[in-house]
Parts: sequence; C-alpha cells; structure tokens
Amino acid sequence: MSNYYSQHPKFYIAVDCIIFGFNQRELSLLLLKRNFEPAMDQWSLMGGFVQESESADDAAKRVLHELTGLDSVYMEQVGAFGEIARDPSERVLSISYYALINVDNYDRKLVEQHNAYWTNINKTPELIFDHHQIVEQARERMKQKASREPIVFNLLPKKFTLTQLQTLYEAIYGEPIDKRNFRKRVAEMDYIEKTGEIDKTGSRRGASLYKFNDKVYRKDPKFKL
Repeated sequence: MSNYYSQHPKFYIAVDCIIFGFNQRELSLLLLKRNFEPAMDQWSLMGGFVQESESADDAAKRVLHELTGLDSVYMEQVGAFGEIARDPSERVLSISYYALINVDNYDRKLVEQHNAYWTNINKTPELIFDHHQIVEQARERMKQKASREPIVFNLLPKKFTLTQLQTLYEAIYGEPIDKRNFRKRVAEMDYIEKTGEIDKTGSRRGASLYKFNDKVYRKDPKFKL
C-alpha cells in the first residue's frame, strides 16, 4: 500500500474563502491586499493551507475565524479549483467556500491586521490567480441557494425593515424587484415576523422592524421568492 502511494506526486491543498457582506445597500466582498509573495500588493481572497490534523471544512472555518474572529458562520463549499499553473509558486489545489456575514458583527482589528477591505461586488478589482473565477462561481452558487432557502438573513441584522430585505435581494440578483409583489410574498411567510418595533433612522415616520424565526421555518420549510 505504501509503495502505491509513494509512486504518485504530492500537492498542496488550500482553502479560499469568499466572504460576502451587505453594506450600504450593496453586496460587498472582503478582499486582502497581499503583503507577501507571490503577488505582493495585489488583491486576493483570504486563504490558507489545509493542515494534517484538520479537514477541508475545518480549515475553511479556521481561516475565516483568523480573519474575522467569527465562529458558527454560514458557509458552503463552492468547489475545487486545480488548474496546473493556477499558483506560480507551487502546484496548489484550492477548495473554496463562500461565507455570509453581518458586517456589524466581526472583529475589525483582525481585518485591519490582515490588510483586508470591503469592496462593492460589482466593482471588484483585478484579483490574483483564478480568484475572479472563484468569486463568480461562489456568487452564482449563492444566488441559486438564496432562491430556495432563507440564507440571506445571515447578511442582515437580527431586526430589519422590509426595504432592507428587498434591497438585499436586489443587490444579490442585480435587478429591481416589484415592491408590491415582494411584500405580498413576504406576508405569506410565517417565519418573517413583525416585531412591533419601529426603525426611525430613515425617516420621522419610521419603518416596521421584522425578524426571521428559524424555529418556525424549520417546522414548515417552504421558501420561494
């Protein structure tokens, strides 16, 4: 058995994290300005190598925690990327994951230490290696999942207005949504609950605040916008 394995080459296995946030009415992406070679001073996703004592999923969770200080974040695998020359230094295969975080709930000092910044998803700078392809596939995977399951609530504060929710969906899909139809559909979802509280940051009259009830959703997991 050992002879069989020794006949084959060994590669580095990396994880890359595509971190999405909802910031100032736009879908945002957290990127690093690299301070090491290769590709010094260029834009990159946050990544790292899988260690001998951890699974790929655990490595992705560790990398995300090291950058944001967050645990128990919604994360889903996008896929594997293994073009021969994708990394100019070594043969590196990447297993990529996208994560959805609330932009008000992360460790800003850690992000600053990693030289990371938020950027509008539609104004993404040129990225190293195949990271642009990884981002595009992650965004498509997120769009598909968001149409079937209520994953977008991971991007919102616990209490939100319907305008915030609609704006988020418009940012994800890149197109306007009819307000009347959207609110009619939301009204049919028992797990989006009115809190009785008012948000007056946008106007004197204010807007009603809502919350997502995961327990109610799990009892009747029907979702379609």
